[in-house]
Amino acid sequence: MPDMLPKPELPGVALKRWRLLHRVKQSHAATLFNVTQSTISRWESGVLALDPISRRTLEKLLAARLEADADQALARLVRESARPVHLICDLTHRLLACSPSRAAQFTRPASTLLGQSLWRFATPEIIAKEFMLDELGWREALAPPALVFASGTNDSCLVPISQSLCRWTRIPLSDGTAARLVETL
Repeated sequence: MPDMLPKPELPGVALKRWRLLHRVKQSHAATLFNVTQSTISRWESGVLALDPISRRTLEKLLAARLEADADQALARLVRESARPVHLICDLTHRLLACSPSRAAQFTRPASTLLGQSLWRFATPEIIAKEFMLDELGWREALAPPALVFASGTNDSCLVPISQSLCRWTRIPLSDGTAARLVETL
């Protein structure tokens, strides 16, 4: 599965949320996307779907980045944790930070996986839970604090996943994007 927003109706809502958070007018967004202001309006209202190039542009705008000091502190806490945890972009599944005990499970240095999507290593249980997130209100203001579920195994040697209990915690970052703390319990 490609790294993209999970549902077709989400991009317009996400675009509007990004615009409002960053105080960007529809006319400026139209310039960023090389479309008309009315196209932005139709995307946000769900009347028109984003084309693939615009979806990728939106994904780049919404992808989590650890730029602010507070976000760097979060990454540092993950990197220094004794527990098997990692931090990913909630939207793209790109690896943002990883604890030493999690990195020890990989067959490549974690540094080579930083910035790469881990989606291709997802188990069927992780995929199923991912596609339930909107239904569970994961991206809403009053999102559930965390989700705990059983994860099966994958067949990857690079990023192996063992049968275990998994907890996802969605963490808003300073710029309005979101990261996901992934813990093995």
